[in-house]
Amino acid sequence: MPNLRDMVCLVTGASRGVGKGTAMQLADNGATCYITGRSLDRLVSVQEEARENGLSGKVVPVQCDHANDREVEELFELIARENNGRLDLLVNNATAANAWAFEHSDECFWDQPLDSWDIMNRVGLRNNYLCAVHASRLMVKQRRGLIVNISSIAGVSVQTPVLSVCKVGLDRMAWDCAQDLKKYDVACISFWPGLVRTEMVQEAKDAFIARSKTFAWIYEHSESSQFTGRCISHLLVDPDLMKKTGKILLSSDVAADFNFKDVDGRSPVSMRSIKSIVGSGGSTGLAECIPECFKLPLWLFTSMATLVKQLPKQTSRYE
Repeated sequence: MPNLRDMVCLVTGASRGVGKGTAMQLADNGATCYITGRSLDRLVSVQEEARENGLSGKVVPVQCDHANDREVEELFELIARENNGRLDLLVNNATAANAWAFEHSDECFWDQPLDSWDIMNRVGLRNNYLCAVHASRLMVKQRRGLIVNISSIAGVSVQTPVLSVCKVGLDRMAWDCAQDLKKYDVACISFWPGLVRTEMVQEAKDAFIARSKTFAWIYEHSESSQFTGRCISHLLVDPDLMKKTGKILLSSDVAADFNFKDVDGRSPVSMRSIKSIVGSGGSTGLAECIPECFKLPLWLFTSMATLVKQLPKQTSRYE
């Protein structure tokens, strides 16, 4: 794995899930990794877990409500003050809507709570933009850095409007930010994990399988919460990083490019692979016979994403 010693990183929304897994991987590779969340107790628990595992870097918990602009500003002031203005990596992972997505994304949009837009986008999109602004002001001065927006296929597939707008906004934000940042050798990308075995996904697994037998196959070929961290660690030291700036990168593609596997030794199936498309569509037996090397170009995959079978919607109470 890459050597990230002396690098200063920030992962927002890192008390659990992808954020926690990413921070643990960065610290395992030697980085000083600041982590944020609303619960200091949970953040300290992540820090203690990192120490118990003997990670070569360190995890620094900072309580921060990412819906509070002043707290976000103070976060970056703290990092700059403690590291002589240095920040090598920002991972925009904070969201206030994970629980919302599990509870409401299978509802028709008119059945969802009227404040759904703000729940999803105030932190999940607006805050990520503010964090990118603060991070860029540090990175531009040092003429290096990487900003990663944790997005997903939800930006191009059939989802619920507030979720899709959030994710496509993150994708477009990465492109536009990259145009301003590239002359300063600062990269900005949008990153799509596949299905991640987060704590919430594991808890909801049986319920999802009950609604869709295909989910069992998708879950079996999913990725750990630390896989994203492995991908970002490699990108952070990639000499060709600026060639990737502004792009959407899939976790499985990054792993293939740098030839590494997940923490359990397996290679999660690529969303672009014919194997994944066939398996996700319900033909799981046929999917197992298809080599994963057969993949669609990203532009074709994203244009076909609306054809991927989604979990069925609940019946509207307004019918």
